[in-house]
Amino acid sequence: MTHSVPAEPPADCPLCPRLVAYRHENARQEPDWFNGAVASFGDADARLLIVGLAPGRTGANRTARPFTGDWAGDLLYATLERYGFSKGTYKADPGDGLTLHDAMITNAVRCAPPQNKPVGAEMANCRPFLAARIAALPRLKVIIALGRIAHENTLRALGKRPSAYTFAHGATHTIEATDGPLALINSYHCSRYNTNTGRLTEAMFHDVFEAAKALLRE
Repeated sequence: MTHSVPAEPPADCPLCPRLVAYRHENARQEPDWFNGAVASFGDADARLLIVGLAPGRTGANRTARPFTGDWAGDLLYATLERYGFSKGTYKADPGDGLTLHDAMITNAVRCAPPQNKPVGAEMANCRPFLAARIAALPRLKVIIALGRIAHENTLRALGKRPSAYTFAHGATHTIEATDGPLALINSYHCSRYNTNTGRLTEAMFHDVFEAAKALLRE
């Protein structure tokens, strides 16, 4: 007998022993933080899905909302506002009242990993949740993958071989999915490291969302 996988794991998901141990250690150090598997955030009818890598220890792991409370979120949410995907004001706090319109944010791995680096088994354990999240969006048309690991995990969640779709910032891939074609757009991750080193500029990030908006207008 098979059981369907939910789009969101429980906050105390037990699947990855290393991540569970890290979660418990974080809870000992910071008992007021969320310290759990972070649920996706956004519009259940979204046509745009943004896939990140994993919650940051002091960001989503603390606040329980993807990309909330760290530098990457500052750039991402400002960009979502710029392109009309959010309503309200982002204040790096899940109680800020911000809502997303026609967009959802999720992560390839839902629990914070040590050094922000999930291992292969952890990505594999979490991938059914990503596949279920994608499948649960009835109007999905465009996916933005933030970084190579998010790109590869998204492809695997869609049953595709990553080697067939080369990651490159700004690249758009057409993916044949069960309910029709999806556009997968690549972006470098909007991390502090990438922006500080100039690997990703604000203009480059905006270009990715310009491409997404153009596809959604078609």
